[in-house]
Amino acid sequence: MIPLAPGLIATLYRAACLAELDALKPGNVHAYAPGHRMAVADFVASADASAPALARAGAGVGARVRDGVAATRAAVGQNTNLGILLLCAPQAAAAEAGATVADTLAGLGPDDSEAVFAAIRLASPGGLGGADRHDVAGPAPASLRAAMAEAAPRDRIARAYVTAFADIAQIGLPALAAARALGLDPAWCASAVHLAYLRAVPDSHVARKHGAEAAEALRREAETRLAGLDLAARPVAPLMALDADLKARGINPGTSADFTVATLFWDALAAAGAGLG
Repeated sequence: MIPLAPGLIATLYRAACLAELDALKPGNVHAYAPGHRMAVADFVASADASAPALARAGAGVGARVRDGVAATRAAVGQNTNLGILLLCAPQAAAAEAGATVADTLAGLGPDDSEAVFAAIRLASPGGLGGADRHDVAGPAPASLRAAMAEAAPRDRIARAYVTAFADIAQIGLPALAAARALGLDPAWCASAVHLAYLRAVPDSHVARKHGAEAAEALRREAETRLAGLDLAARPVAPLMALDADLKARGINPGTSADFTVATLFWDALAAAGAGLG
């Protein structure tokens, strides 16, 4: 593994964000359709605004998240990328240091906890609600990983912080490799990654907004409706039908989209020489 320059990290982060937007991702915002009162332009602006903070030289994980959220709020006035930043900041810090993500997460300190809790309060993600312990409305705990461990059973992004991003290794990267083996172009490879997450695990954003049962129901629905789908045939019509159906029901599988960006970012950093895992 080799340390990567902050400028390269910023470039690869922005590219991953834009590549995810090119993908047809049912229920999310993408190049084929807007949704949930957001458009592709909001996410492009968010990527541009947050990239410098995400890749700032020497910054801690928490500071990258907090400052990225603040820059995004200033640019677009809403939360478009809290999940993306939470997943990409440890990767960026690890890539700059020439370290693994696991070692980077193990080195998180109180400053990271303070900064991440501040970022969450600033972003005000939908459906967050309250918690008996480590509520973001209260003081940040000394250990960010302890807070993430408590939230892990109900939130895949929190779970990533205690599993060293196992979902990327077990779901995202294999789906990306399989799509490339089929000769799919980058946009359809990104679609394949998103659909893999959608089918494999209940989406945390859906669970926060609509409940755990609704998230599991969406996962089963995706399994059924996407069974046998040949992405090499560019199946726009059936995916757009699912997209319209989900948006009409107010269902936004945002965590699956966040993990798609994070998977593309991980792959790009690894290709550049980072040894993240």
